[in-house]
Amino acid sequence: MRTQAVFFDIDGTLVDSNGYHVEAWYRVFAATGRPVARERITEQIGKGTDNLVPALFPDLSDPEVERLGTLHGQFFKADYLDRVRPLPGAAELVRRVHGSGRQSVLASSAGAGERDHYLDLLGIRDAVSTSTTSDDVGATKPAPDIFAVAAKKAGVEAASVVVVGDAPYDMEAAAKCGMTRVAVRSGGFDDDTLSRAGAQMIVDDVAELLARFDATPLAQ
Repeated sequence: MRTQAVFFDIDGTLVDSNGYHVEAWYRVFAATGRPVARERITEQIGKGTDNLVPALFPDLSDPEVERLGTLHGQFFKADYLDRVRPLPGAAELVRRVHGSGRQSVLASSAGAGERDHYLDLLGIRDAVSTSTTSDDVGATKPAPDIFAVAAKKAGVEAASVVVVGDAPYDMEAAAKCGMTRVAVRSGGFDDDTLSRAGAQMIVDDVAELLARFDATPLAQ
């Protein structure tokens, strides 16, 4: 089936933000008396609050999880959001997909405020057909909800979608939906982790996808 849409994760895929999220979470856990090593937090980046916090603290109640997520958002927006920069080739790849007659869709577990900030940072509002955020779903990645909602919004079948993401949780969620999975190494996860999560193709970053566009599933 011809690729009709490409769903892009944002953090670690289009923008270089994963390290800042680690720092924000590190501060959250330290400030609330639950210090966690940065390495353990790094392993969970790519999940939304609803899945990241319980993976580290399974005994916390839902209100406690939500409170920690709110604090993370406050730290991240106050001290890190304006320091995030686009990854090379990110805006150009989104535009290349759009220019090829396919839909470019942002399918992220980030909140609406961050999504809007990155749309402006990348300058791609006119090239993105629709988007999703954590506000659209009951469960974030690795649950399939983000991608399922994105497909519904875009009006496309799952089999016609290629997902581009940096985390194993992107790959797991896309596999549950029956979508083609392309992983980028820019988020810091190793090839074995990405492959075990379901990645069907692994490249260094979106700049490589742009350079090899016609030979990738994006142009299938």
